[in-house]
Amino acid sequence: MPARKFVVVLLLLVVLIAYALLDVQRYLSLDFFQSIYNEQPLATALTYFFLYILVAGLSLPGAALLTMIGGIIFDFWIALLLVSFASAIGATIAFLLSRYLLRDWVQAKFSRYLNVINRGIADDGAFYLFSLRLIPLFPFWIINLVMGLVPIKTTTFYWVSQIGMLAGTAVFVNAGSSIGAVETFSVEGVFTPGLIFSFVLLGLFPFAARQFLAGMQQHRGLRRYQRPKRFDANLVVIGAGSAGLVSAYIAATVNAKVVLIEKTAMGGDCLNTGCVPSKALIRAAKSVREVERASEFGINVAKPSVDFTRVMDRVRDVIKTIEPHDSVERFTQLGLDCVQGNARLKSPWQVDIDGREIVAEKIILATGASPIVPTIPGIGMVNPLTSENLWSLQALPERLLIVGGGAIGCELGQAFQRLGSKVTLVESLPRILPKEDTDIAQRVGEQLLGEGMRLLTGYTVSAFDTDDNQHSAQLTSGGSEQLTLGFDRVLFAVGRTANTAGFGLEELGVLLNDDGTVKVDKYLQTSCPTIFACGDVAGPYQLTHAAGHQAWTASVNALVGQFKKFPADYRVMPQVIFTDPPLARVGINELDAKGQGIEIEVTEYDLSDLDRAITDGDAKGIVKVITAPGTDRILGATILGAQAGELITEFVTAMKHGLGLNKLLGTIHSYPTLSEANKYVAGEWKRKHVPGLLLRWAAKYYRWKLRG
Repeated sequence: MPARKFVVVLLLLVVLIAYALLDVQRYLSLDFFQSIYNEQPLATALTYFFLYILVAGLSLPGAALLTMIGGIIFDFWIALLLVSFASAIGATIAFLLSRYLLRDWVQAKFSRYLNVINRGIADDGAFYLFSLRLIPLFPFWIINLVMGLVPIKTTTFYWVSQIGMLAGTAVFVNAGSSIGAVETFSVEGVFTPGLIFSFVLLGLFPFAARQFLAGMQQHRGLRRYQRPKRFDANLVVIGAGSAGLVSAYIAATVNAKVVLIEKTAMGGDCLNTGCVPSKALIRAAKSVREVERASEFGINVAKPSVDFTRVMDRVRDVIKTIEPHDSVERFTQLGLDCVQGNARLKSPWQVDIDGREIVAEKIILATGASPIVPTIPGIGMVNPLTSENLWSLQALPERLLIVGGGAIGCELGQAFQRLGSKVTLVESLPRILPKEDTDIAQRVGEQLLGEGMRLLTGYTVSAFDTDDNQHSAQLTSGGSEQLTLGFDRVLFAVGRTANTAGFGLEELGVLLNDDGTVKVDKYLQTSCPTIFACGDVAGPYQLTHAAGHQAWTASVNALVGQFKKFPADYRVMPQVIFTDPPLARVGINELDAKGQGIEIEVTEYDLSDLDRAITDGDAKGIVKVITAPGTDRILGATILGAQAGELITEFVTAMKHGLGLNKLLGTIHSYPTLSEANKYVAGEWKRKHVPGLLLRWAAKYYRWKLRG
């Protein structure tokens, strides 16, 4: 510790010791101030003022009591003046002490976790502090110390504290004044209208402050615009994908007037280019694998022949079969006004659709995301595929290069390999599925390799070339090793970026996150109070079921948020990677726990031991459960194996409703089913937690019984 900081700490210790030895606590009493006030009112006020600064500056208990005492002893306005300035000065002293002694160490030690907080404070620190001062979620002294650790200016801290604490100070001083006005402590003397009103104010203050903050925040976002006198609709939803359709459906269900805008096809990515076509393709590829494995079960069949044109025709037929669920006709029947066109926000209430203007009370942005195609030399010569244009393929690529080893790359890579392509998957990181546990990703990789895929991890594509209609990619590993790879088509699966351009968000001041998604609060409200966002455009998940949950939250808050708000709940969010076998997960895994510094206990059950998996020939995989040490509380679960997407639901339900592994173990599961794996992993946990001493005494008891 630097010498100057050591001196400050030493001085603080001296002051605290003196505080204790001199019994300064006795001065924080009504009797003390009443005894000197009549004779020396000015000295009493000064003593009170500096004592308050001392208590607040050293983060000692007693500030709330002192505020009430001030109201009892002094005139209301004098007490308010003394407490207001003393509390703000004392808070600033505590703030500066925290900043000088602790900020550098805390920022260095926890920089990984504080980056987001620091950015938020830098952008809107004054408003956050004002909110905490007006509605203190944490004790007064904690706010002072914590704010000293983050990048907010001292002057900003002081004036926001001075103003923000004023209303609360007035309520407490008024309560003290009312108590001081009680002349006799009888039932009639205590329950005076003034005192009752003071305590009513104390109870109502947090609610009134919350409404004031909400109104102030709304004013900040809308002050540049004039609110329309009339509206064409209660809600405009921009984007008719998963999030947009659910938002519009919920609003229509409660008979709100809704306008739904989509520039291309209803159903969005999920129906037209994502979930539906990809799962139809994966199912076709799985049938090839099933035929190839038939001999394992004693069934002799010829080698399967893939008609890729018919495969893709079926994919399109599946889309057409599901299309009516998301069609204009269906949603028009529900009472919506479905409009096709390009939407652009003109104000917090106005949307322009190719020249047609619609004015709505609230707007939901559900514009989705698009595949990322990186800028690589020569990419224009190879006509790259993405998850969007892949479905226009008419011929099966003989050699398919996939760039990206995440969920989409692994799913489609395995499917095309099974359909007859020679697939090479390139991932720049050391392994595929980098968000999954190492052992889980390794098992998936072994499955893909076993089916003939080529996996090149640690490589990046540095350039493309075309010579006499023959495509090749230049791969680089570690900045030095190079590899040239020939291919017929290349598919990019390196992630997706939110669709925010062209909607007028920048002009309205709608803030974005660093990853390009729209910045929303827990109620899915953007920085413009009348605009909400949900689905891929808002993040943090790019999952259809996550979009549906967000859509419910956004639409309900948009329609009834003035009465009751509902936060988005991401605590239990399942996700499935549809490789074969599939990989399903909910909650944290070992990788997450390590990154967040969470102590965990891991329990595993291998599917090679499960009767149903053996009979089905699917005895590959694992169930892994993460629990809090020493308890059966489930923090996360990962399943790699047949029907993993279905099996994970039991863990989702357990985590959602606080059921531990003991409850799963005590639940009857049908035999023989794959779901027994969930019970058996609970049994593995129980076996590790059987009390050894009790078992030893039980053994002695039963041996004693044998002796008659």
